[in-house]
Amino acid sequence: MRALRPAFEAAGLELVEVDWRASLEAFGDIALVLLGTAWDYQDHLEEFLDRLHALAAKGIAVCNPPEVVRWNADKRYLRELAKREATTVPTLWLDDAAPADVRAAMDEFATDRVVVKRQVGAGGLGQHSFTRDALPDADWTMGRPCMIQPFLPSVVEEGEYTFVFIDGAFSHGVLKCAGADDYRIQSLYGGYEREYAPTPEDLATAAAVMAALPFDAPLYSRIDMVRLPSGELAVMEAELIEPYLYPEQGPDLGQRLAVSIVARL
Repeated sequence: MRALRPAFEAAGLELVEVDWRASLEAFGDIALVLLGTAWDYQDHLEEFLDRLHALAAKGIAVCNPPEVVRWNADKRYLRELAKREATTVPTLWLDDAAPADVRAAMDEFATDRVVVKRQVGAGGLGQHSFTRDALPDADWTMGRPCMIQPFLPSVVEEGEYTFVFIDGAFSHGVLKCAGADDYRIQSLYGGYEREYAPTPEDLATAAAVMAALPFDAPLYSRIDMVRLPSGELAVMEAELIEPYLYPEQGPDLGQRLAVSIVARL
């Protein structure tokens, strides 16, 4: 938020921080709520959605809107994007996972390594990676609805590509790389970022994901993609709730957001 403040102030916008669990009165005469750093929403989803709906009922513009948040909170939205012809990573969807499911996924994907993720989760938390030589213990279960995907070597060898869109227009790209001792690209695990200027082909693939959203483009969207063995980028996540938008790699981000927010007001 600090990185956005100068551009917001130049546009006549005051940026204040309010905890999402604060009383409705704490939001006072705020006209628009910009979601940010609500890192625990995935473990309190209905409470979080109830608060967003309550804010909207007060006449506050919520960005992104509650209905977008609900759609985006469960990663099964990827199935809808696939039906709308966006390129996605092959995925098995399960109510829970046990060692037999991990082995079956390896057979299904013809791979020796898979990744197991929460269907409702964020930041790589609660994620597991298994190989045929290092399977889960016999009594292991995921303990929640989950998804299993083949591990894609390009995540480590090449990195994960991020495309930031403001009101549906491309703002900037970021290449996120894993640290030396992990496959995850989040800074929590040693990951780091650098600027990325996408090729026209890669940008068109990301734009196709935006076009596949079942609603008009929201204020901000972050499309995270990884390269398949075929060479094509596939959407890993469409982050529409409260993603970090990498202002360091997008020096015009604050101005872009401010212009779009003023238009909404």
